[in-house]
Amino acid sequence: MAEAKNNQTPDVSEQDKIRRGKLADLQAAGNDPFLITKYNVTHHSMEIKNNFDELEGQEVTVAGRMMQKRVMGKASFCNVRDLQGDIQSYVARDELGTEAYQAFKKFDIGDIIGIKGKVFKTKTGEISIHATEITLLSKSLHTLPEKFHGLTNTDIRYRQRYVDLIMNPEVRDTFIKRSQILKEIRNFLDGRGFMEVETPMLVSNAGGAAARPFETHYNALDEDVKLRISLELYLKRLIVGGLERVYEIGRVFRNEGVDTRHNPEFTLMELYQAYTDYEGMMELTESMFRYLAEKVCGSAVLSYNGTIIDMSKPFERITMMDAVKKYSGVDFTEVKTDEEAKKLADEHHVAYEARHKKGDIINLFFEEFCEDKMIQPTFVTDHPIEISPLTKKKPSNSELVERFELYIYGREMCNAYSELNDPIDQRERFAAQEEAFAAGDDEANHTDEDFLNALEIGMPPTGGIGYGIDRLVMLLTDSQAIRDVLLFPTMKSLDGVNKKNDVNNTASEAPEKNVKTESEKIDFSKVKVEPLFEEFVDFDTFSKSDFRAVKVKECVAVPKSKKLLQFTLDDGTGTDRTILSGIHSFYEPEELVGKTLIAITNLPPRAMMGIDSCGMLLSAIHEEEGEEKLHLLMVDDHIPAGAKLY
Repeated sequence: MAEAKNNQTPDVSEQDKIRRGKLADLQAAGNDPFLITKYNVTHHSMEIKNNFDELEGQEVTVAGRMMQKRVMGKASFCNVRDLQGDIQSYVARDELGTEAYQAFKKFDIGDIIGIKGKVFKTKTGEISIHATEITLLSKSLHTLPEKFHGLTNTDIRYRQRYVDLIMNPEVRDTFIKRSQILKEIRNFLDGRGFMEVETPMLVSNAGGAAARPFETHYNALDEDVKLRISLELYLKRLIVGGLERVYEIGRVFRNEGVDTRHNPEFTLMELYQAYTDYEGMMELTESMFRYLAEKVCGSAVLSYNGTIIDMSKPFERITMMDAVKKYSGVDFTEVKTDEEAKKLADEHHVAYEARHKKGDIINLFFEEFCEDKMIQPTFVTDHPIEISPLTKKKPSNSELVERFELYIYGREMCNAYSELNDPIDQRERFAAQEEAFAAGDDEANHTDEDFLNALEIGMPPTGGIGYGIDRLVMLLTDSQAIRDVLLFPTMKSLDGVNKKNDVNNTASEAPEKNVKTESEKIDFSKVKVEPLFEEFVDFDTFSKSDFRAVKVKECVAVPKSKKLLQFTLDDGTGTDRTILSGIHSFYEPEELVGKTLIAITNLPPRAMMGIDSCGMLLSAIHEEEGEEKLHLLMVDDHIPAGAKLY
């Protein structure tokens, strides 16, 4: 039975075959580790180290994964990694017994073991455990990545987070801190009298945000439903019902691309407070961000990507139009018509659509010229009504609404309103959204009749806000990509070893020398390539092109373009390079993040969709059965960014 189970997994490496043989021997001898159901752990590694004076000479029991082993005749050392860190154990034959010591010598790196023994300090001063008993609790059948280089391939790290957590302690620390952040958010809001609630994920009308939803079918009711894109409309229903302060922390789903700041499923927190407005939301937000920084990071002044972010000072405030005027030089208070706004967009190379109105153009200007300037915490207030269908108008200017977004390090951290509670006005706003949808805006809101009915029952003046929890975690953990703070980020299915369940068995294997592998057989019989040039190019002409290795830091789909991908590249200069490439029909952006590509870097900038493309990525193109095929040139990740090709 055991032997049959061990032979189920294909493509087993030579090292892993040895491990399976060890397991078979253990099972044959009646020592199957997988039959052990529990183990009494009394302490963790850091507990022992932090309380050495009290624990010295005392018996403790720890458990974890063996990460190092040094066998030296009659005595050995091993390192065990548990939730809190690593601790060393001294293992002596005379203390353990000959049979148990021989069994220990057969343990492999990656095995999960339990150690009982006394706490002591070695001659070199390392706090350790003098083992009196060692138990194999689980056999690792895969070799871990070798210890000197660890697990660095980002694609494998994200796909096999369990290996990432084992090999990279800093990753584990990030997710422990994420849990602390969520705990402190709840503590802060509970202290202000908020009530945590849960609302539906499957909805008939996915509203509350500008995003394309995922759609599915509910078989039992024979109805099409959507996954929620926001928490807003149901939480407002609760305000109508008299629950004056509510919040929800939950997953939302948006059918959009993946980049360093976006994942199609992410964690959103929204809260609503009756009898306040967006000014009240500003005070709450500033207080909460400062509280979280101090609780989680130990200071309201922190470093993000080498930049000091100071949350100890009052947050800056600026209106959207003032920001646009400051950074683009365009004063939209002087612009009266949509046509004037579009003319200014043309003059400043800001891409827009025919359906866009003045308010949309203002927002496009802000995105183009202002967002990346908001480094220190800044509230951007008073947005155009066209982009804010659920927000109260400013009494002093009906073209603007009482709304703010908080920006830190050029990134939107939250979005807040004085909530629209006029059902007649809300119906008109929904009608405008329906028109926008009909004109081609597939992210527009649809009319929600039940929500309108709730507003007609009556909703008090209310302030509301939504926070992207993942971006907040990125800030407080100094993480550069959203995938670094998601345990299991969305990934495109592999084309490799086992696409059915997305397992690439080579991912967790240590590099092996002298192991023969069969090359993939590829049929090129139906391939057609372009004929070679007959004209010669002199070496001087060729040498003028600067071919460089570049690493993809970020890749996103260009809005309003079906073909273009926008790459943010590390070219070795220390300054990010932007290149646009019309290859979206061949690649999804998330596939390319972290890859090493080849680019020509000395081409003059070329404007594409209002964005300067500074270079060209090299691809191999051929035709197969009348269809064009394209493959980006990808090279070994060991090649550094900026390496020149000759």
